[in-house]
Amino acid sequence: MAFLELKGLTKRFGQVTAVDQIALPINQGEFLTLLGPSGCGKTTILRMVAGFEMPDEGSILLDGDDITHRPASKRPMGMVFQSYALFPHMTAEQNIAFGMEVKKQPREQIKKRCAELLELVGLGEMGKRYPHQLSGGQQQRIALARALAVEPKVLLLDEPLSALDAKVRVSLRNEIRRIQQQLKMTAIYVTHDQEEALAVSDRIAVMAKGKIEQLDHPEEIYVNPHTVFAATFVGTSNQFNGVLESAAQGLCKSANQTFHVLAQSRLRDNERVLIVVRPEEVSLHAAEEGPGMQANGVANSIAGVIELRTFLGPFTRFHVKIDDSSTLIADVPSQQGRGFAMGQQVRLSFRPEACQVLPLDAREEELEKIANADAV
Repeated sequence: MAFLELKGLTKRFGQVTAVDQIALPINQGEFLTLLGPSGCGKTTILRMVAGFEMPDEGSILLDGDDITHRPASKRPMGMVFQSYALFPHMTAEQNIAFGMEVKKQPREQIKKRCAELLELVGLGEMGKRYPHQLSGGQQQRIALARALAVEPKVLLLDEPLSALDAKVRVSLRNEIRRIQQQLKMTAIYVTHDQEEALAVSDRIAVMAKGKIEQLDHPEEIYVNPHTVFAATFVGTSNQFNGVLESAAQGLCKSANQTFHVLAQSRLRDNERVLIVVRPEEVSLHAAEEGPGMQANGVANSIAGVIELRTFLGPFTRFHVKIDDSSTLIADVPSQQGRGFAMGQQVRLSFRPEACQVLPLDAREEELEKIANADAV
């Protein structure tokens, strides 16, 4: 049995269903991330688990105990907010101690616990400082220590890094993961940042319009997405709308291109599909190399012109214009990328196994637009 289980959880605000029949088992010691665009329901789920919102339907079980209607103050949860929410008139140490003092724990025990937590979050010498004397990253570390002080059974984190700059965000997300693993604590993390979710999670629930599109390990969601939304929202991708001409032979028609993909046993001939190819799966070649590609087993080849070249350290990202309205992205090792220049005519190639093929119905088309709009 799951340590924390959400059963049929539903929440409506007027005519809008923010969370729609969510069923979600979370194991003890697991770091689970709710990932999705703004308005998908992820924060509402977190607030229901915390007790700040009551569900219209469904139940929340913690270690077999139904806590659905228990007030927030009676739930063994620790919450870390996006905005730090520290008391400005209290020192870092006093902020951490607050929850323990409310529970009337012994003074010496509180003092010892504060010192331990300050060391745990790497701020052992800053207990006497006030929030305005701390950087944003330091304030969020204190907020994390305060949430841990009451020894919660579940740690809830609502986009805790979104107000920080990029370098601090990466450092602190690694610290949060380290602390969670060290304490073996169950955690639910809410974010719209795909990189964050992929970096820290044991499992990710990809959400759209109040529903879970896919619940899986990070690698599986990236490599084997189950829905169009999961494929297009998580990670950068090249996308082709098309028709599956032959499921058995793995032939897809998209605009003026015929793509070779793996045989599709779960799809039907003439079914509308979306083909997704990750940029790192795309190779870049000089235009004159095209004729030899088929002989080397490269089934998919497209001609284009480099319109943007972005150096990103270990790899270089090329945007290649293939027609008046379409651009493909190729991530090439930077050493190889030195041989290509802006405006150069090139060929892009990728193998059949690099193509993720997903059925494309009306709902999936709508979610694809949401995913791509949020990515922009």
